[in-house]
Amino acid sequence: MRPEDTLAVYDARVEDYVAMSAAVKERRDLQAFMAHLPEGARVLDLGCGPGASAAVMAEQGFAVEAVDGSAEMVARAGAIPGVAARQALFEEVEGEACYAGVWANFSLLHAPREAFPGHLARLHRALVPGGWLHLGMKLGEGEGPDSIGRFYTYYSEAELEGLLKAAGFALKGKRVSRGKGLSGDSSEFIVLLSQAIPEGGAKD
Repeated sequence: MRPEDTLAVYDARVEDYVAMSAAVKERRDLQAFMAHLPEGARVLDLGCGPGASAAVMAEQGFAVEAVDGSAEMVARAGAIPGVAARQALFEEVEGEACYAGVWANFSLLHAPREAFPGHLARLHRALVPGGWLHLGMKLGEGEGPDSIGRFYTYYSEAELEGLLKAAGFALKGKRVSRGKGLSGDSSEFIVLLSQAIPEGGAKD
């Protein structure tokens, strides 16, 4: 399955996604994430969608850079005051020690399993030492298209914790729950909050 197939779904369903995300259902996770960031910090919203979370962060005074692979989503996010949005894929995230936080809320679950460790390493490099990563993922096994044609990779809780540790992150918080997304299907998910450990630092 090609990445373009997933992006095409988001391009076509942008209005549905805007309506679904208007309430920012992950607000408590977002508040917990923002509470760890310095005032006015530079933040990357990775897979920003139409920018609901980016809007909240910008309102709180953070310098928000929002990226998404969907041109339609980027157009919506870019129209939000205080949000700098651009179209980019996960592997196109660049920079070293330039963000205090990365908000990756149910976006990296679209990456193939073999690419995931590289994406985590890239985000660790982009974060300042001690920076924060919010990661929302779906729990399960295997990978493949969902009921509306989006590619997903599923992980176990232990697998995600191991991958974060291997990439240089220390887990600071997590919650597991169930919910419905754009497809309308109920699924189990996990939200993990981790801190980037400086190279050579303790990971426990």
